[in-house]
Amino acid sequence: GGIMNVGKARAQMADKNNKERVTFKDVAGLEEAKVEIMEIVDFLRKADKYKALGAKIPKGALLAGPPGTGKTLLAKAVAGEANVPFLSISGSDFVEMFVGVGASRVRDLFEQAKKVAPCIVFIDEIDAIGRARGKNSGFSGNDERENTLNQLLTEMDGFQTNAGVIVLAATNRVDILDKALMRAGRFDRQIEVGLPDVKERKEIFDVHLRKLKLDAKLDREFLAKQTSGFAGADIANVCNEAALIAARNDKSCVSQEDFLAAIDRIVGGLERRNMPMTEKERRSTAIHEAGHATIMWRLKNCDPVLKITIIPRGRSLGATWYLPEERVNHNVEHFMHKLAGLLGGRIAEQMLLDVTSTGAINDLERTTKTAYAMVAYYGMSPKVGNISFYDATGQRDMFTKPFSEQTAVTIDEEVRRIVDEAVALTRQIIEAERENIERLADLLIEKETIFAEDVETILGKSAQQIEKELTEPKTKTDGEAKSIATDEGEITYVIEPSKSNEETEKTE
Repeated sequence: GGIMNVGKARAQMADKNNKERVTFKDVAGLEEAKVEIMEIVDFLRKADKYKALGAKIPKGALLAGPPGTGKTLLAKAVAGEANVPFLSISGSDFVEMFVGVGASRVRDLFEQAKKVAPCIVFIDEIDAIGRARGKNSGFSGNDERENTLNQLLTEMDGFQTNAGVIVLAATNRVDILDKALMRAGRFDRQIEVGLPDVKERKEIFDVHLRKLKLDAKLDREFLAKQTSGFAGADIANVCNEAALIAARNDKSCVSQEDFLAAIDRIVGGLERRNMPMTEKERRSTAIHEAGHATIMWRLKNCDPVLKITIIPRGRSLGATWYLPEERVNHNVEHFMHKLAGLLGGRIAEQMLLDVTSTGAINDLERTTKTAYAMVAYYGMSPKVGNISFYDATGQRDMFTKPFSEQTAVTIDEEVRRIVDEAVALTRQIIEAERENIERLADLLIEKETIFAEDVETILGKSAQQIEKELTEPKTKTDGEAKSIATDEGEITYVIEPSKSNEETEKTE
């Protein structure tokens, strides 16, 4: 708009009458975040009710969480639901090649907001201008960004009061924001927008599946369980990818197989069926994946195995897919079983083929990170003790260590001890299951992809299934009561007397 308008803020005003506007019906999950956001909207709608009690309207709320969890979508829903003006702008819109423009645009933004107050101002990716001041000052030639931040701090809570202007902001990098910006009186509330749980993922699937032509047999709960750790944006991508796969295969509707293929493609990458592999390499890959699956099948704290494949995807030559159990708390036994599951492929190759290959690099990397986390972060080593060297703020200098060289040696020794114990457990199981691993590998070479049902025909019931049967309470009391000692204490269960054929027919 010309050189004279370079200091004007480029905020967009939300249109209340827009048919395409987003509402809370389009935002699945995030129930706690929606409650807090709706309270802020309610403050603006019914300000007199709160003022009568002497309450002050909050100055601002910060939406914080990992990428793709729906922070911007939540703000769009507020714009769609609120009967007040809604101005949105990105943090990078304040940055310009001219000196002093950032601070000028902040002033202009709040002047626009005051004219239409009460209103909501939304700043997306606020870390672009809200980074902590004084960091890396020796590497920067100007303080333009700091001037912009100073002006924002003054506008949010300075000498002049901006009555009726609430600031919403979103970021996935809370740890680098300036402390003055985060204090009460500027951002009074910090709303965590985290990764969805299994129930919330089902709700997100329901939203994104509205526009798709679906198979009637589609199990949405199954899809929600398959996508552990996925953010809302990832689930939207899965739905779109499944529709593309179904269209590519000339299907009339999108089936469950298309969704599973979409998840495989997003997590593992494209199939590489034409990748040149010798018979020896295929056998080695089959033994490797069979080793992973067998260890995870036999240990109760490993995640349940879903399927095994030796079809190359991305950089991997094969994969063992499992359903992660969404635990909140982990103990030493959980981690030891996880380490054994990661090491199962490498140890199986060494014991059955007498080969040490490069295919286990990802397994070894995850094993090392987990073992170091156990010792240095979670205090799970008796020698190191109940000490954590984890830096939750992310402010620690990368060139300094918070422990001495002697402690570093102790940490290394304890990591090696933990990994050696996991290797010993893995070797013990593989030695007992040699024949079954060979049979699994043969089946893999024949079919390329096998599922949990195929594994059960060879290995029998998994440790997870047995544990579930033992811990499930029995409703019937007739029969012989027995007890078994477990880690959680003594569990009583009932063995029912066997029925004759006549009684069975009557029951049926």
